[in-house]
Amino acid sequence: MTDTVRAFYDAIAEDYADHFRDTFAARPLDLALLAGFAGLVGAGGEVADLGCGPGWATAHLASCGLNVFGLDLSEQMLGVARRENPGLRFEQGSMREPGLPDGSLAGVVSWYSSVHAPQDELPALFAGFRRILAPGGYLLLAFQAGEEALRVERPFGHPVVLDFQRRRPEQMVNVLEAAGFTLVLRSERAADEAQGESAPQAFLIARTPHADGCS
Repeated sequence: MTDTVRAFYDAIAEDYADHFRDTFAARPLDLALLAGFAGLVGAGGEVADLGCGPGWATAHLASCGLNVFGLDLSEQMLGVARRENPGLRFEQGSMREPGLPDGSLAGVVSWYSSVHAPQDELPALFAGFRRILAPGGYLLLAFQAGEEALRVERPFGHPVVLDFQRRRPEQMVNVLEAAGFTLVLRSERAADEAQGESAPQAFLIARTPHADGCS
């Protein structure tokens, strides 16, 4: 799956950035949620944007005062991110094995990147997120709400295909709680059909226990 995801985004990186750049900037509710997450983490908090793509969420979080860096499988997506955000750090790597020390981060963001993880891999993925978060650290997840996967074939005419998993928010909450997280926020908005969305969008913020074990 990792090789498939990397090849898909390497193929479409430039077209994706050109097509969706203005769409990201035109979603005030999403931007407000990112800002709210930044407020919970606190100014200067060390945050990893795992599966950062072209770096738009990374840059917005940085503008909100976080010490944030991006990690992504796709070198072509990272090329876009570095070109458009020369003052920020972007590294190639996998959100499944980010190579970060235990307890080293105040926040982790998975902005639509978990949609490429099979359902049976979510427990290990979320356990990994918890491992790299410090006590009391925050996790932000964004994903499409629904039951059926969306298959994208030949985007922008490129000969690639990838499945995007849609999930019920309550299902995701259950997996998060099983991994030791406490839910802070659950939010869902309707699909913005004018911006090409075909499903509701879901957002979860959760945190790890504090060092004293209190939730």
